[in-house]
Amino acid sequence: MDDPHAVPDGQPDAVVPSLAQAVSFADVQAASERLRGIALRTPVLTSAVLDARAGMRVTLKCENLQRAGAFKIRGAYNRLSQLSDKEKRGGVVAFSSGNHGAAVALAAQMLGISATIVMPADAPANKVDRTRRYGAEMIFYDRSTGDREAIAQELAHKRGATVVPPFDDARIVAGQGTAALELLAQTAEVDAIVAPTGGGGLLSGTAIAAHGISDSIQTYGVEPENGDDFRRSLESGTRITIPVPQTIADGMQTVSPGELTFQLARQHNCRILTVNDEELQAAMRFAFDEIKMVVEPSGAAALAAVLAHKIPAHHKRVGVIISGGNVDIARFTSLLST
Repeated sequence: MDDPHAVPDGQPDAVVPSLAQAVSFADVQAASERLRGIALRTPVLTSAVLDARAGMRVTLKCENLQRAGAFKIRGAYNRLSQLSDKEKRGGVVAFSSGNHGAAVALAAQMLGISATIVMPADAPANKVDRTRRYGAEMIFYDRSTGDREAIAQELAHKRGATVVPPFDDARIVAGQGTAALELLAQTAEVDAIVAPTGGGGLLSGTAIAAHGISDSIQTYGVEPENGDDFRRSLESGTRITIPVPQTIADGMQTVSPGELTFQLARQHNCRILTVNDEELQAAMRFAFDEIKMVVEPSGAAALAAVLAHKIPAHHKRVGVIISGGNVDIARFTSLLST
């Protein structure tokens, strides 16, 4: 599909000031206060074995232990809690590969708002079950042929509901940034933070939080080799669209960066690393064997980059966000055994 925001003739996009300034460190701090008592203050863990393997001091921020099993509740609640009374009465519609949908459903349940989630028909069963458990209506589509955003927009228009996107929204980004804000309060100084990257909400929020503390902290996003739309977009200077990625990382099968998140990532000089499926599986296996944690493929991306020595060696203290742990036992054991 064509990108309506791409610059003709392949010329790089300029950083759009209104977008690049759309989310501030103060917004992340406000989101942190809004989430007090709502999102869990997830633990940070270290491992001598991991440090030895990586050749650097690594601190893991364990968002796989977050409510609804992933960091997404941070952005979802921050967004829904700021709806007007009229918007709350109309309900919300979200489109998601799984974790964002579950988070929106949970946040809506907590706030007494009706929620409809547009989800791919091949979404992992445990993510579907979790979303249903929170009381949301489910609408399924074919990931390879359907346009989830268009489906959500049409539903919202018919119902008078508000669309809650998974990443391309200032209040979503601010909420996601609170994970890094906590990490930086929970550990000694770090010189880099590494985060899994799909549409870029976590990456851009992490960069804003990090640079609110110190301009010297480098932020890295990690995406699948077969789904490197963000890497290619940043390298070309304009957002590109790719086919639906074929990867075990179901939460990172995005086809293009968000307009807002792309501009924020450029403004904060985010860098992108890629990992293959075998490296994702190795990271999941390491987390289970050495740290006794269950991590889903997408959630393991940043750890995979560290274990595969993708982080530049000059970094000595690195924060790693483990973004989610929503994987059912059958798929988990299958991935670890291959």
